[in-house]
Amino acid sequence: MRTGPRRAILAVALSLMAARSVDDVGAQAASGSAIEAAYTAILAHPGVDKTLEDIRADDDRTLAEQKRITEIPAPPYKESVRAAYYLKRFQELGLKDASIDAEGNVTGLRKGSGSGPKLVVSAHLDTVFPEGTDVTVKEKDGVILAPGIGDDSRGLAALLSLIQAMNGNGIVTVGDVLFVGTVGEEELGNLRGVKALFRDHADIDGFISVDGLGITRIVNQATGSHRYEATFRGPGGHSFQEFGLPSAIHAMGRAIAKISDLQTPSDPKTTFTVGTVAGGTSVNAIAAEARMAVDMRSDSTEQLLNLEARLLDLVKQAVAEENKRWNSDKLAVEIKLIGDRPAGIVALDSPIVQATQRAVAVITRAPRVTFAGSSTDSNWAMSRGIPAVTIGGGGEGGNWHSRNEWYKPVAAYFGPQNALLTILVLTGLDGVSKPALQARRSQ
Repeated sequence: MRTGPRRAILAVALSLMAARSVDDVGAQAASGSAIEAAYTAILAHPGVDKTLEDIRADDDRTLAEQKRITEIPAPPYKESVRAAYYLKRFQELGLKDASIDAEGNVTGLRKGSGSGPKLVVSAHLDTVFPEGTDVTVKEKDGVILAPGIGDDSRGLAALLSLIQAMNGNGIVTVGDVLFVGTVGEEELGNLRGVKALFRDHADIDGFISVDGLGITRIVNQATGSHRYEATFRGPGGHSFQEFGLPSAIHAMGRAIAKISDLQTPSDPKTTFTVGTVAGGTSVNAIAAEARMAVDMRSDSTEQLLNLEARLLDLVKQAVAEENKRWNSDKLAVEIKLIGDRPAGIVALDSPIVQATQRAVAVITRAPRVTFAGSSTDSNWAMSRGIPAVTIGGGGEGGNWHSRNEWYKPVAAYFGPQNALLTILVLTGLDGVSKPALQARRSQ
């Protein structure tokens, strides 16, 4: 860690808090001054400074762990092998009652010293890549290449580095920290892992997802998404002898053409795509069945519902037009919801956002952070009114969700360092600061 920014923040905070005792630190968690006071006290603690340095020294080993995790396949709904490995690592790090829950999440509790809040810190186990994808890590000109190398193998490895450094320096939080490797974040997983986590743990007070890389980007807004599968069905028949019957593929084509002409607002950002299509029997057959999957997203629930209503109506119009073209009533469509991620937002003056923002400033000297919307495990917490953010695991990368995904370990240790400071402010450092995150059971 660079010492310059830490000393600068220390100086400012100490000037504000010189007359206050340890018991006053974090007493007014909602205010910016309380966050500053917590950072002042925490950064003055020699154990914290040593923990930050140990995370940096662990950078090479963490990268090796990241590669190891990447080469354990974790396709949608088949995360069990990677989960078993991650459980083993949790157990080796001494996490209390580490286990795999009924949904497949790996959980491990790091108990605090008292009756503080419970904070979840998570990364997701699954990838978007189907079974059989070659996940061998390759390196070329200092760039690491592999499907899933950044999303979210980096987050999983960052959590392990963080836990090891906290344990090695005897860091004791006031509140509890529940570390989790979730399933079902990607593709049609529909956040099944995090939904189960909140179902089984009603006492969660805050949620951090480590997903993505850059730490100057803080996700405090949950982009909502609805995903539908539309299945078109008709009588089918020979392309020559039964010519004149409606075609499931033609109806789907009409629907896609209509959807592609939709106009959506850029603010709040609202998007759509027909992601996959399938159907037909042969080149010389009128298609009896065709299927398409549609993804809709928006930072606004209102705009998402508006888009959904318009798009689904266009699908029905396309079926009616195909039937009319052939003077038929034999074609129909079945529309099924296959994904529902709720939208939500956490206010910029929330303690969890402020704590993360100040951590970024300490670690990187960045004068500003970017606040963004995205679709992550944090969606579920945000939609339920539980303070949540998604932060990066550190490093640089790109080509997400492709077999050409790449990663460079540029200041990669910033990720777990950032998570450490955020956790300590939110849960409190025993004997040093009170939690900035409020326990809901105390409200």
